[in-house]
Amino acid sequence: MGAMDWNTYDAALFDLDGVLTPTAEVHMRAWAEMFNAFLTDRGIDGPYTDQDYFTYVDGKPRYEGVQSFLDSRGIDLPYGDPGDPTDAETVCGLGNRKNDAFNAVLERDGIEPYPGSVKLLDHLAGLGTKMAVVSSSKNARNVLAVAGLADRFEVIVDGAVAASEGLPGKPKPDTFLAAARRVGTDAARSVVLEDAVSGVQAGRAGSFGLVVGVDRGAGRQALLDGGADVVVADLEELV
Repeated sequence: MGAMDWNTYDAALFDLDGVLTPTAEVHMRAWAEMFNAFLTDRGIDGPYTDQDYFTYVDGKPRYEGVQSFLDSRGIDLPYGDPGDPTDAETVCGLGNRKNDAFNAVLERDGIEPYPGSVKLLDHLAGLGTKMAVVSSSKNARNVLAVAGLADRFEVIVDGAVAASEGLPGKPKPDTFLAAARRVGTDAARSVVLEDAVSGVQAGRAGSFGLVVGVDRGAGRQALLDGGADVVVADLEELV
């Protein structure tokens, strides 16, 4: 698509992983290592794949992603408690195991934002557009800091905020709606930018002014079917 008229909108609400930073790659490696070790230990045939990530995990809060994948394989585990240790055979235990793997990779390798995403952030800053990050991840603030983007956003609604305020995660629109309120506008005057099907579904469910799908692997048609108004390969296309 051509450059859009951002003056039509008050705010841009960005997902983090796969939209601003390629943390999806880190997440994908961490999920694959955790789930494949779990399946191997249980003697279950059929490895966890990248397609499993896009179908069951991508964009969802961590424990919901664990539960969704286990359900797809007919594996029944107790939910447990978010305080469960990483060796616990519970949904929360597996989620915490994955989180440890993610943080280890992030600390070791660091993360750089997508250059095209930085160009759009610079453009919106020049226009005075309000910006927020809306992420299911409880690691969002750490990722933003490592990527050098933390000072770009006046509002961050992440997994920790959602948990403390009882906000349901994507595909429900509640976290995006909360971000719009916090920057002082409403859904109709806000743009949602998402790379996950569950994220564009959240944008559509919240009746946002524009829902932009960013195709980092989910597939253009899947994002359109999920509710995206337009799909781009890189955020530079929106400058």
